[in-house]
Amino acid sequence: MRADTLINRSTRRGTRRRSVPMLRTVPLPALVGGTALALTGAIGLWQSLPGQVAPTVGAGHGRGMSQVGAFDSAREGRTAEEILGHYYPGAALGQVGPTSIGVRLQAQDDATLDTYAAAGAQVAGRMVGPGEAAHLTPLPDGGANVVVTTGCDGEVLWQAATDDPFVYPVDAGPGRPADEHLTLCGGTAYRGALGVALEGGAYRTVNQVDLDDYLAGVLPAEMQANWADQGAFEALRAQAIAARSYALAENRYPYAQTCDTTDCQVYPGTVKEDSRTTEAVAATVGTVLLRDGLILRSEYSAAPDGGRPADIETFAVGPAPDELVETAPAPTAPTLPIEPDPTIEALAGESVIDTEYRRIGGAESAIGAPIGPEMQLPQRAGTYRLYTNGVIVATKTLGAQVVDFSTLLQLVPDVGDQLPPSASGEPKVTTPEGSAPADVAPGAGVQVPVQPGDQMPGAVAPPAGAPAPGDAPSAGAPTQAASGAPVAVVPLEEPVYGPANPATAPGIHGGE
Repeated sequence: MRADTLINRSTRRGTRRRSVPMLRTVPLPALVGGTALALTGAIGLWQSLPGQVAPTVGAGHGRGMSQVGAFDSAREGRTAEEILGHYYPGAALGQVGPTSIGVRLQAQDDATLDTYAAAGAQVAGRMVGPGEAAHLTPLPDGGANVVVTTGCDGEVLWQAATDDPFVYPVDAGPGRPADEHLTLCGGTAYRGALGVALEGGAYRTVNQVDLDDYLAGVLPAEMQANWADQGAFEALRAQAIAARSYALAENRYPYAQTCDTTDCQVYPGTVKEDSRTTEAVAATVGTVLLRDGLILRSEYSAAPDGGRPADIETFAVGPAPDELVETAPAPTAPTLPIEPDPTIEALAGESVIDTEYRRIGGAESAIGAPIGPEMQLPQRAGTYRLYTNGVIVATKTLGAQVVDFSTLLQLVPDVGDQLPPSASGEPKVTTPEGSAPADVAPGAGVQVPVQPGDQMPGAVAPPAGAPAPGDAPSAGAPTQAASGAPVAVVPLEEPVYGPANPATAPGIHGGE
């Protein structure tokens, strides 16, 4: 049993046709460390033995390496280099450094990206926790709208716009464990990052992944991993070099180099990864085929009759090895400059107001230091607490929200003598970008339905100058929704922190 090195991906090639028999063998000059080596060896005609090997897909177009012929040749004792020398006469072997590749996931065309990882992930400079999913929609400016939910279909936790339209694993680097792989909601898992792009207004999903992680998924989809147990491990090595070269020579889209179907190479993510094909990738790390110093788009097929040598002058080429961009690590999510994490004991006794105050930054936030303890709202509708520059109000309906002092006066008229001097000036509380719906003008207010037993005080006397019944209600005054249910109107002259009611402001949660 061969050692297992963590890598993934498998690919497969485009439309395949029947190939003609292979004629002769040509040595392959290998460039290793700048030294040219002539690989020689007689490679005769290969015969396909019925029942001995079955291609993973159809016979194919017959150009370049025959996978079946490679199997037979490997069983006869020929090396991967000798196999490649036969099928790509005039090509050379070269080396590339660590790099990544962008793969268009065609099954995801015209769909949003919905993904999660058991260990959590990163998006828009923030962490996505275990059990949370990120949903990305591409924007015309090259960025994305991000919504994070509990599970794939749960409650919205926060949303934001970002100029980096990718979800990243929690840690950078190839060969990461399975709990860090990004999984499509209802679909398969992928190593590396997943992102979105627009192509002519259509949504596209891209997997940006380390090259050898990609190949670990490609190889077992293009060749049978159990060939390693049948004396044909060198065929798997040859396939790894051909697939690596083909992928690096691709340049199909502005947003991705290649795709994941038979139009390019079959790449189903991690679902088919196998230690035997992963070992073949690791045993050829960085090795590519070159023509005139450029990476060869080394076509191949299943060709059951063994295939024949290709005219590599008819194949496209890609960049030179030294033109490739080295793999960039995933960005590190910023560490928020807040107080140390509270102890479990402290969290156990924390109220929803305390939680919201800690979330927005505590004493360093815009509302400043607390003034006095939490107090009950009239009719036991909820609680509130005063701070230097604002108030946090908490009810079952509203959750915990920051409001201005004038709103509190409408709810609790006799609290005036407890307000700090700052209450007389212009509101000082500011809202993080994106915390209020964009189509709500300052001062317009947001209506929040009040549930029975959780009402904002209905007996609060209206302030002086309030409109008579039938007139338009003033901001902050109790009113009626279209359904007849009472609502509380929280003015937005003092922007609101905290989770808004999803019924009236979908996706706006926690001021994020």
